[in-house]
Amino acid sequence: MILIVEDEIKIARFVQLELEHEGYEVKHIVDGNEALESALENNYELIVLDLMLPGLSGTEVLRRLRRVKDTPVIILTARDRVIDKVDGLDTGANDYMTKPFAIEELIARIRVHLKRSKEGNSRIAYGKLVLDASARTAMYGETEIELTKKEFDLLLYMLSHKGEVVTREDALAAVWGFEFYGNTNVVDVYVRYLRSKIDDVFGITVVRTVRGSGYIVK
Repeated sequence: MILIVEDEIKIARFVQLELEHEGYEVKHIVDGNEALESALENNYELIVLDLMLPGLSGTEVLRRLRRVKDTPVIILTARDRVIDKVDGLDTGANDYMTKPFAIEELIARIRVHLKRSKEGNSRIAYGKLVLDASARTAMYGETEIELTKKEFDLLLYMLSHKGEVVTREDALAAVWGFEFYGNTNVVDVYVRYLRSKIDDVFGITVVRTVRGSGYIVK
């Protein structure tokens, strides 16, 4: 869902209708305080933010949001001075557009930032260890780790459930599929493979054994 924070009702309504026509779900909020509260409580895909708002200013909304979230934000405002643009981008905006604007350009920029956000969400990090689910690559710093398909899938599943105890049965169902009828010890074997390629090489501990239960990344 996209959040529009705009106190000019006609502009907000116009943008909302155009975005909904493109297939997006849209919510509109007028007040800065309400917008900040909603942005913190919900996981919006993107926020279109005016700067001149009742309650909190758009700049302050963005500043407080950036303390805890990296939701993509496009500033859409009448302020067209260079200093305003620099301040908005330095505060954490992903993009800056001035009014009057072409709706086609705004929609194009929204598409770009949503795509970048989705690509970013495909990456899972554990310290210097980074897995890219889209590219199916595993990196430790600048060093690429060569993993088989099952090794990668198992590590990705473990990192995706960081902080949770993963049983061998859970791992089998997620990585090998419910149709797999082999021994659950196959998970132990692949965990050892991962440790030989990551822990032993880089001196870290990623997947820890929880005796009698399974494994955990924490």
